[in-house]
Amino acid sequence: MTLEALAALSGAAGLTPGQADHMVENAVGVFGLPLGVAMNFVVNGREVLVPMAIEEPSVVAGASFMAKLARAGGGFQATSSEPQMIAQLQVLDLKDPDEARRRVLDHQAEILAEVDQVDPVIAGLGGGARDLEARVLRETAIGPMLIVHLIVDVRDAMGANAVNTAAERLAPRLEQLTGGRVHLRILSNLADRRLASARCRIPVSTLAFGDYSGERVRDGIIEAWAFAEADPYRAATHNKGILNGVDAVVIATGNDWRAIEAGAHAYAARSGRYTSLSRWSTGSDGGLEGELEMPMALSTVGGATRVHPAARAALELMGVRSARELAEVIVSVGLAQNLAALRALATEGIQRGHMGLHARQVAIAAGATGEMVERVAQRMVEEGLVRIDRARELLEGPSAAAGPRSETKA
Repeated sequence: MTLEALAALSGAAGLTPGQADHMVENAVGVFGLPLGVAMNFVVNGREVLVPMAIEEPSVVAGASFMAKLARAGGGFQATSSEPQMIAQLQVLDLKDPDEARRRVLDHQAEILAEVDQVDPVIAGLGGGARDLEARVLRETAIGPMLIVHLIVDVRDAMGANAVNTAAERLAPRLEQLTGGRVHLRILSNLADRRLASARCRIPVSTLAFGDYSGERVRDGIIEAWAFAEADPYRAATHNKGILNGVDAVVIATGNDWRAIEAGAHAYAARSGRYTSLSRWSTGSDGGLEGELEMPMALSTVGGATRVHPAARAALELMGVRSARELAEVIVSVGLAQNLAALRALATEGIQRGHMGLHARQVAIAAGATGEMVERVAQRMVEEGLVRIDRARELLEGPSAAAGPRSETKA
């Protein structure tokens, strides 16, 4: 990596208040997050170091360890579709919505050609308008409306600005064709034309640890996944675990994590019932097989990705060459993080590893500094009392380094 990139990652030369002032309104400073690096990832045969910006403990460690287990089965195999984004145009005040739909589709070719003139740069890079869809929503709170979808290949951009601009330019033409009034014209964050998927296979022998056989761990993971597949209350937390890994990399690379979250949850409910984004099963050889598919609208060329020094450094660290390659790495991280959570839940419980790391944050919040952070955290974990009031007691007591007290655990 370049010295400039290393300085940005270290915080010594990261985002300045002056740069922040150009990014958002009323900027008064900058806000930092811990930046970890997930290890052991092999994605499509390539070794990848993965930067993750996140405040939650155990996420970086969990993803790294699961990536290590996945290496035994060849790592992660990931694919992505063409980077096509959807712009929606809402057409109202129509005398005959079905006739309006027919007229729009009859002029599809000329409409797409018109759109390509809006952004010649994207068209010159091989992107541009790809398709036009039109559907009538017959029963809404205000009556029937026509919804037109403009599909645009945005290459290595996230694409929001490109498709929004195209939709604005297209609105007068649609009004002329339909005799209606174009109201909303905005991209959709349900980017189901821009998907990324990852899969992995883990030999059953690799899953064994302690008193847990590989078969027991495998079956426990599948049983835990089946709960999420069937129940939306569990699926929400299950998918949040996936997004723990996904969002951390999205944030580190300066991309829009809110768009990714919105698209992921909408995609999880595309059947009409909210369910798991991932799937786990037993392979023909008895190993554990997992797969994850979700929308992944990312950029490597614009917005904060290019403005934020740490985001630029994160992309340099990963060595990705396109938005599609970035998507393939990130969906692999999501699958690894999902496996980490399911493995913990299915065996020792989520708290055992998580609380040891959480205890450090509690100790710091209570006022611990230096070596006292680890001493107080260790004592609380041993006692089973990871609470801020107990941390304060230990800090105020004669010695935080002494062994655990003989008292009833909470």
